[in-house]
Amino acid sequence: MTTPRDLLIVTMDAEPSRLVERGDLSLALAGAELIDLLAAREAGLDGERVVPGPAGAPGDPLLHQAATSLVREEPYETVGDWLWRRGRGLSADYLSALEADGQLVRQRNRRWKVFWTRELALVDTDARRRAAHRLRSDEPVLAALTEAIGLREPDGEAPKVSDDAVARVLAALDDALAELAAERQRRDRRRDEAAVDNVRRGY
Repeated sequence: MTTPRDLLIVTMDAEPSRLVERGDLSLALAGAELIDLLAAREAGLDGERVVPGPAGAPGDPLLHQAATSLVREEPYETVGDWLWRRGRGLSADYLSALEADGQLVRQRNRRWKVFWTRELALVDTDARRRAAHRLRSDEPVLAALTEAIGLREPDGEAPKVSDDAVARVLAALDDALAELAAERQRRDRRRDEAAVDNVRRGY
Protein backbone atom coordinates (compact mmCIF):
# COMPACT_ATOMS: atom_id res chain seq x y z
CA MET A 1 0.00 0.00 0.00
CA THR A 2 1.01 3.59 -0.55
CA THR A 3 0.75 6.64 1.66
CA PRO A 4 -2.17 8.10 -0.34
CA ARG A 5 -4.13 4.86 -0.04
CA ASP A 6 -3.40 4.67 3.69
CA LEU A 7 -4.52 8.28 4.06
CA LEU A 8 -7.81 7.62 2.29
CA ILE A 9 -8.45 4.49 4.36
CA VAL A 10 -7.84 6.17 7.73
CA THR A 11 -9.95 9.13 6.60
CA MET A 12 -12.86 6.83 5.88
CA ASP A 13 -12.29 5.00 9.18
CA ALA A 14 -12.29 8.19 11.27
CA GLU A 15 -15.05 9.15 13.69
CA PRO A 16 -18.24 10.44 12.04
CA SER A 17 -17.68 13.86 13.63
CA ARG A 18 -14.48 14.28 11.61
CA LEU A 19 -15.77 15.80 8.40
CA VAL A 20 -13.13 16.12 5.69
CA GLU A 21 -13.80 18.34 2.69
CA ARG A 22 -13.31 16.75 -0.70
CA GLY A 23 -10.87 19.46 -1.81
CA ASP A 24 -8.79 19.17 1.36
CA LEU A 25 -8.48 15.42 0.93
CA SER A 26 -7.52 15.73 -2.74
CA LEU A 27 -4.72 18.19 -1.91
CA ALA A 28 -3.49 15.92 0.88
CA LEU A 29 -3.51 12.89 -1.42
CA ALA A 30 -1.40 14.81 -3.95
CA GLY A 31 1.02 15.68 -1.16
CA ALA A 32 1.14 12.05 -0.06
CA GLU A 33 1.90 10.99 -3.62
CA LEU A 34 4.79 13.41 -3.88
CA ILE A 35 6.18 12.20 -0.55
CA ASP A 36 6.12 8.61 -1.84
CA LEU A 37 7.76 9.70 -5.10
CA LEU A 38 10.52 11.41 -3.12
CA ALA A 39 11.06 8.26 -1.05
CA ALA A 40 11.28 6.16 -4.23
CA ARG A 41 13.66 8.70 -5.83
CA GLU A 42 11.16 9.22 -8.63
CA ALA A 43 11.34 12.92 -7.80
CA GLY A 44 13.47 15.36 -5.85
CA LEU A 45 13.21 18.94 -4.70
CA ASP A 46 15.39 21.83 -5.76
CA GLY A 47 14.27 24.54 -3.40
CA GLU A 48 10.50 24.65 -3.91
CA ARG A 49 10.55 23.03 -7.36
CA VAL A 50 9.83 19.39 -8.09
CA VAL A 51 12.63 17.83 -10.12
CA PRO A 52 11.66 14.58 -11.87
CA GLY A 53 13.83 11.55 -11.42
CA PRO A 54 14.35 8.78 -13.97
CA ALA A 55 11.06 7.65 -15.44
CA GLY A 56 10.59 4.53 -13.38
CA ALA A 57 7.54 2.40 -12.87
CA PRO A 58 6.08 2.48 -9.35
CA GLY A 59 3.99 -0.61 -8.76
CA ASP A 60 0.87 1.27 -7.75
CA PRO A 61 -1.04 2.44 -10.85
CA LEU A 62 -2.01 5.85 -9.46
CA LEU A 63 1.49 6.46 -8.15
CA HIS A 64 2.84 5.49 -11.57
CA GLN A 65 0.40 7.95 -13.11
CA ALA A 66 1.68 10.61 -10.71
CA ALA A 67 5.29 9.89 -11.64
CA THR A 68 4.63 10.08 -15.37
CA SER A 69 2.74 13.35 -14.94
CA LEU A 70 5.70 15.19 -13.42
CA VAL A 71 6.74 18.25 -15.42
CA ARG A 72 10.02 17.28 -17.07
CA GLU A 73 11.07 20.60 -18.52
CA GLU A 74 12.75 23.44 -16.66
CA PRO A 75 11.97 25.49 -14.71
CA TYR A 76 9.75 22.61 -13.50
CA GLU A 77 6.81 23.34 -11.23
CA THR A 78 6.64 24.32 -7.59
CA VAL A 79 5.35 21.97 -4.92
CA GLY A 80 2.29 24.21 -4.57
CA ASP A 81 1.58 24.03 -8.29
CA TRP A 82 1.89 20.24 -8.15
CA LEU A 83 -0.62 20.04 -5.29
CA TRP A 84 -3.23 22.10 -7.15
CA ARG A 85 -2.71 20.43 -10.53
CA ARG A 86 -2.40 16.83 -9.42
CA GLY A 87 -4.93 17.19 -6.63
CA ARG A 88 -7.82 18.14 -8.90
CA GLY A 89 -10.39 15.34 -8.48
CA LEU A 90 -7.78 13.01 -6.97
CA SER A 91 -9.96 11.80 -4.10
CA ALA A 92 -12.46 10.38 -6.59
CA ASP A 93 -9.65 8.61 -8.45
CA TYR A 94 -8.46 6.93 -5.26
CA LEU A 95 -11.99 5.97 -4.33
CA SER A 96 -12.41 4.25 -7.66
CA ALA A 97 -9.05 2.50 -7.28
CA LEU A 98 -9.91 1.15 -3.82
CA GLU A 99 -13.27 -0.05 -5.06
CA ALA A 100 -11.66 -1.77 -8.05
CA ASP A 101 -9.20 -3.50 -5.69
CA GLY A 102 -12.01 -4.78 -3.48
CA GLN A 103 -11.15 -2.45 -0.60
CA LEU A 104 -14.57 -0.77 -0.83
CA VAL A 105 -18.04 -2.15 -1.35
CA ARG A 106 -21.29 -0.40 -2.18
CA GLN A 107 -23.78 -0.74 0.62
CA ARG A 108 -27.15 0.90 1.16
CA ASN A 109 -27.75 3.26 4.06
CA ARG A 110 -24.09 3.78 4.75
CA ARG A 111 -22.64 7.29 4.93
CA TRP A 112 -19.03 8.23 4.38
CA LYS A 113 -18.15 11.56 5.92
CA VAL A 114 -16.00 12.84 3.05
CA PHE A 115 -18.54 12.65 0.25
CA TRP A 116 -21.74 12.18 2.29
CA THR A 117 -22.60 9.12 0.27
CA ARG A 118 -24.65 6.22 1.59
CA GLU A 119 -23.10 3.67 -0.72
CA LEU A 120 -19.40 3.17 0.06
CA ALA A 121 -18.04 1.15 2.98
CA LEU A 122 -14.58 -0.15 3.78
CA VAL A 123 -13.95 -3.88 3.70
CA ASP A 124 -12.04 -5.45 6.59
CA THR A 125 -8.73 -6.20 4.85
CA ASP A 126 -5.05 -6.44 5.71
CA ALA A 127 -4.54 -3.09 4.00
CA ARG A 128 -7.10 -1.48 6.28
CA ARG A 129 -5.47 -2.97 9.36
CA ARG A 130 -1.99 -1.87 8.21
CA ALA A 131 -3.19 1.68 7.64
CA ALA A 132 -4.82 1.75 11.08
CA HIS A 133 -1.62 0.45 12.68
CA ARG A 134 0.42 3.09 10.88
CA LEU A 135 -1.89 5.77 12.26
CA ARG A 136 -1.90 4.37 15.80
CA SER A 137 1.88 4.16 15.85
CA ASP A 138 2.11 7.89 15.08
CA GLU A 139 4.22 7.33 11.98
CA PRO A 140 5.34 10.94 11.32
CA VAL A 141 4.26 11.34 7.69
CA LEU A 142 0.76 9.92 8.09
CA ALA A 143 0.40 11.75 11.40
CA ALA A 144 1.29 15.05 9.74
CA LEU A 145 -1.08 14.46 6.82
CA THR A 146 -4.01 13.57 9.06
CA GLU A 147 -3.30 16.57 11.25
CA ALA A 148 -3.26 18.83 8.20
CA ILE A 149 -6.80 17.80 7.18
CA GLY A 150 -8.16 17.84 10.71
CA LEU A 151 -8.36 14.12 11.47
CA ARG A 152 -5.74 14.33 14.20
CA GLU A 153 -5.80 16.95 16.91
CA PRO A 154 -2.51 18.87 17.31
CA ASP A 155 -0.93 17.87 20.62
CA GLY A 156 1.12 21.01 20.94
CA GLU A 157 4.03 19.60 18.99
CA ALA A 158 4.00 18.97 15.25
CA PRO A 159 4.81 15.43 14.11
CA LYS A 160 8.59 15.14 13.77
CA VAL A 161 9.47 14.66 10.12
CA SER A 162 13.24 14.32 9.78
CA ASP A 163 13.46 14.57 5.97
CA ASP A 164 13.75 18.20 4.87
CA ALA A 165 12.14 17.61 1.47
CA VAL A 166 9.14 15.91 3.07
CA ALA A 167 8.85 18.79 5.53
CA ARG A 168 8.76 21.24 2.61
CA VAL A 169 5.97 19.26 0.95
CA LEU A 170 3.98 19.31 4.19
CA ALA A 171 4.53 23.05 4.59
CA ALA A 172 3.30 23.65 1.03
CA LEU A 173 0.27 21.48 1.78
CA ASP A 174 -0.54 23.59 4.84
CA ASP A 175 -0.34 26.72 2.69
CA ALA A 176 -2.61 25.22 0.01
CA LEU A 177 -5.17 24.10 2.58
CA ALA A 178 -5.18 27.56 4.15
CA GLU A 179 -5.68 29.12 0.71
CA LEU A 180 -8.58 26.78 0.01
CA ALA A 181 -10.17 27.55 3.38
CA ALA A 182 -9.88 31.28 2.70
CA GLU A 183 -11.55 30.83 -0.69
CA ARG A 184 -14.41 28.93 0.95
CA GLN A 185 -14.87 31.79 3.42
CA ARG A 186 -14.96 34.34 0.61
CA ARG A 187 -17.48 32.25 -1.30
CA ASP A 188 -19.68 31.86 1.80
CA ARG A 189 -19.48 35.60 2.49
CA ARG A 190 -20.51 36.43 -1.07
CA ARG A 191 -23.44 34.02 -0.81
CA ASP A 192 -24.55 35.54 2.49
CA GLU A 193 -24.28 39.06 1.07
CA ALA A 194 -26.32 38.03 -1.96
CA ALA A 195 -29.01 36.54 0.30
CA VAL A 196 -29.22 39.79 2.28
CA ASP A 197 -29.51 41.78 -0.96
CA ASN A 198 -32.33 39.53 -2.16
CA VAL A 199 -34.23 40.06 1.10
CA ARG A 200 -33.84 43.81 0.74
CA ARG A 201 -35.24 43.62 -2.78
CA GLY A 202 -38.22 41.66 -1.58
CA TYR A 203 -37.26 38.22 -2.91
